[in-house]
Amino acid sequence: MYPVINLGPFVLPTAGLLYILGAWFSLSWVEKAAKQLGLNPERVYGVAVTALVGGLIGARLTFAAIYWQAFQHNLLGIIWPLNTGYNLWGGLVIGVAAGFFYGRYHQLHPASTLDALAPGLIFGLIVVSLADFLAGPGFGTLTRVPWAITQYSMRRHPVQVYEILVGLAALFVWWRLRDQRTVAGQAFLMSVSVYSGGRLLVDAFRDNAWLSGGGYHILQIISLAVMIVCLYLAARLGETAVQRRQDSHQENH
Repeated sequence: MYPVINLGPFVLPTAGLLYILGAWFSLSWVEKAAKQLGLNPERVYGVAVTALVGGLIGARLTFAAIYWQAFQHNLLGIIWPLNTGYNLWGGLVIGVAAGFFYGRYHQLHPASTLDALAPGLIFGLIVVSLADFLAGPGFGTLTRVPWAITQYSMRRHPVQVYEILVGLAALFVWWRLRDQRTVAGQAFLMSVSVYSGGRLLVDAFRDNAWLSGGGYHILQIISLAVMIVCLYLAARLGETAVQRRQDSHQENH
C-alpha cells in the first residue's frame, strides 16, 4: 500500500501523518458540533482534548508498565522515542476517565456533551481505518468479488473501506438526529449503535482480527455488547421523553 509519503528528502509515515490531521479535524468538528447544539464550545473542546491527551499518555504508560523490563534501565525511553509502543486498552480507559472527570469538574451535562463528542469520535475511527488501509497493517479475507484489492499478492476484501463506509453511515445518522428534536443523548447512542452494528458485520471479513481463546472475534463481541447497551439506553431515553410529555400534557389540562 502506501506506508510512507516521500516529500523530497523527507520520508513521512502515512499513518502518523493521518493521525495528526485526523486529531485536528476531529477536535474541530467537536467544537463546531458543540456550537450547533447550543453548548459551551470551549468546555466541550476541553473534554475532547483532555480525553485525547490522557489517552495518549495512558496508552504509553500502560505499555511501559507491561514491558517494564525493557524500560527499567532506560527511563528516558518511556517518553522518547514515541513513534511506537502504545497499549490501546490502557489508553482507552485512561482517556475516557480523564474526559469524564474534566466534564464533571466543569459540570457539563453528560448526554448533551456526548452528542457533541460523537462526530469527532466517529471521524477519528474513520481516520484509524484509513491509516490502516494506506499503511497496510490490516487486511481482509481472501475473496473474488469485483471490488477486491491486492494485498500480499492476493485478492482480499477491502475491509478498511467497509469500516470507513460504516463510519460515514454513523455520521449520517448523527447528522439527521442533530436537527431533530430528540432527547439529549439519543444522537450519540444511535450513531454509536450504527457504528457498532456495522463493525460487528464488517469484522467478519478481517483476516487478522483479534481472536479469543475459543476463536471468536473479540471486536465483534465488544461491538455486539456496545450496540445492545446503546439501543437499550436510547429506548429508555425515548420512553422517558414520552412519559414527560404525557405528564406535562396532563398538568396543562
